[in-house]
Amino acid sequence: MSRPGAPLSTSATQLASLSVIGEVGLPATLTVRDLREEWRRHRAEVVFDCATSGPPRHVFEGPLLREVALASRPLFDMRRRKDRSRFALAVSGGDGHRTVLAWAEVDADFGNAPVLLATRLDGEDPDAVGSQLVVPVDRCGARYICAVTRVRVGGRGGRGQAQGRTELPEEG
Repeated sequence: MSRPGAPLSTSATQLASLSVIGEVGLPATLTVRDLREEWRRHRAEVVFDCATSGPPRHVFEGPLLREVALASRPLFDMRRRKDRSRFALAVSGGDGHRTVLAWAEVDADFGNAPVLLATRLDGEDPDAVGSQLVVPVDRCGARYICAVTRVRVGGRGGRGQAQGRTELPEEG
């Protein structure tokens, strides 16, 4: 495990891991086991529309995405709602699938969506595969990301960008 603030690991011999990076004070690399042991587990029983195979039903368990991201200390002022509402979370999976959530969707003062980084799926531990992004409030599963590899936090824009411009840091 690499706790927030430790150097990001790139070793292929480790269990599947994800990186929390971007506009954060303490970037981190975490395994599924880390997510399971370091954060409170939440449960979501979901049924969603699937265009190809009908309505799948699953039980997911894991920490809230916002709690994991907050541990990396996003570079916003927690006391200022408008500052937080400018941020977003870009989540990438091992298969190249990506999605973006507005911070306001997961923030308790706004949408308070119980978005999970699932560490259990139907009672199974996906340690070698990686965690799964679960958006229980979505009607379809398009924003469910398997084998999460990266959570990029951003919103203020990088150096040299125009004042007031809001965008997520580029991939890379």
